[in-house]
Parts: sequence; C-alpha cells; structure tokens
Amino acid sequence: MPPNPDTDAALMLRVKQGDGAAFAELVDKYKQPVMNFAWRMLRDATEAEDMAQNVFLQVHKSAHRYKVSARFSTWLFTIARNLCLNEIRRRSRHPADSMDAAGPEGDDQPARQYEDSKTFLPGDTLLHRELEQKIEQALTDLPEIQRTAIILCRKEEMSYEEIAGGGGLLGFGDEVADPSRAGNLETKTQAVFADG
Repeated sequence: MPPNPDTDAALMLRVKQGDGAAFAELVDKYKQPVMNFAWRMLRDATEAEDMAQNVFLQVHKSAHRYKVSARFSTWLFTIARNLCLNEIRRRSRHPADSMDAAGPEGDDQPARQYEDSKTFLPGDTLLHRELEQKIEQALTDLPEIQRTAIILCRKEEMSYEEIAGGGGLLGFGDEVADPSRAGNLETKTQAVFADG
C-alpha cells in the first residue's frame, strides 16, 4: 500500500473478505458521485441511476479480484466509465425512442422535468441556461477521453494524477497526468466562451 493509505481501499479489502458493512459504507459514500458521472456520460437520469446500481453490482462481483494498485476511486470510476461506454455503444447499435418525449401529435403532456436545486433570479436564469449549454457543448465537442478526464476532475474532484491512475488504469496518458498539458483541455473548452 502507498505511504498515504487509501481508507476506501482498506474498506474494499474488507469487502473482499466478505464484509457487507464495508460495502454498504462504500456505496453510501460513492453512490451520488457515480450517478453524477453516469448522468454526464449518458444524459439520462433514470439510466444514470440504473448504471450506478450496475457499477456497484460489478464492484461487488469483482471484489475477489481487487488489488490495491491505485486509489479505490480510480478503480471505481474505471468500472463506471467502462460500463457507460458499453451502454453508449449499445445505444448506437440499438436506438430507442424516449417514453418521456412528447407525442408526435404534440400532446399537452409535458416532458419529464427535474427540479433544479439552485435558484436564480429571473434575469439570471436565462444566462445560467446559456452558460450550461455552452459548457455542455464544449464537453460534447471534446474527444471522449478528454471529456471523461474533465468530468472526473471538475465534477468528481479527482486530481489529474488520480485520473491517470498511476500507470493509466483509466487508459489516460501523459496528457491527463501532466497538469500543464491537461490545462490545455480546459483551454479548449474556454474557447467556446469567446464566441458569445
């Protein structure tokens, strides 16, 4: 184990020995970050919830193979990333119509809505939406590996070193592990704001 012991890795080692309470503790700690990550990858709240359950199911199934080669969170988000990419590939092969979308005749039924936990003044709401759209577009325009790195860094608060995973556990190279090069990724997203 590294000099700074990863308490989550210690919990996962207990899970490996069959400790259900340790698994419950990891799920409680990471369920929201994993759901947030899945939502950013899949853009669907219901599928993000399902994906988070699948991630923890896979963690439990893979517990017997767990080795402390990187931080637990790196291993966990590797599983989440791989499952999300599998889902994205499945979607592209088997597209489906949304049951939440309005009917073809323009039914009066509203699409599913989610409550925004932040409230803004009426004048700020439009600006906030525009900003969110520009950020999401900038993320969408990035290559998948760079988009994932930024999401993990900015939304899940992982360091570039954790994302690189000490040997590229997530499959990221020096572009992510070297903060000066990773900063270039953020520069690419900032270019969007120069337009408007």
